[in-house]
Amino acid sequence: MINEQIRDREVRVIGEDGAQLGIMSSREALQLAREAELDLVKIAPTAKPPVCKIIDYGKYRYEQARKEKEAKKKQRIIEIKEVRLSPNIDTNDLNTKTNAARKFLEKGDKVKVTLRFRGREMAHMAKSKYILDDFAEALSDIAVIDKPAKVEGRSMVMFLTAKR
Repeated sequence: MINEQIRDREVRVIGEDGAQLGIMSSREALQLAREAELDLVKIAPTAKPPVCKIIDYGKYRYEQARKEKEAKKKQRIIEIKEVRLSPNIDTNDLNTKTNAARKFLEKGDKVKVTLRFRGREMAHMAKSKYILDDFAEALSDIAVIDKPAKVEGRSMVMFLTAKR
C-alpha cells in the first residue's frame, strides 16, 4: 500500500535515510513524504503499529524487480532425461546408452533409466534387473542411485543423479 491507500490511524515512520521518525498519524506521515517529494510505503502491515517508510516507490519497485531477476538467473532447473533399454540389449548398445547417460549427468540433469518389457519378456522381469544394476555400476563413478529399480506396469524404472 502506498500514500492514500494507507488507512491506519497510527503508523511507525522510517525516514528516507533509514532513521526512525517515530509513531504518528498516517496524515502527518503522508505530509512528511509529500514535503520530501517521495512516497509513503507500508512495508510491514502486520506490525503494531504498521511500519511505513518514506521512499521513492518507482525506484523501490525497480530494485525489487532487479533482485528477483538476479535470483532467477542464479537458479538451475534440473531436467529429467530418459534412457530406454530393453531386456535383450547387447553390451555395445548398453555402453552407448551409458555414455549418453554420462553426458546428461555431467550437465547436471537427472537420468531416468527405463527397462521396457514386451510380450513374453514380461514373464522374466526379475531376471532382467541385472541390466539396471550393471547400468548403475558403470556410472557409479559420477552417479548415485536416487530411486532404486521399481516395476511400473510394463517397465522397470530407476533414477540416477550426479554425485555432489
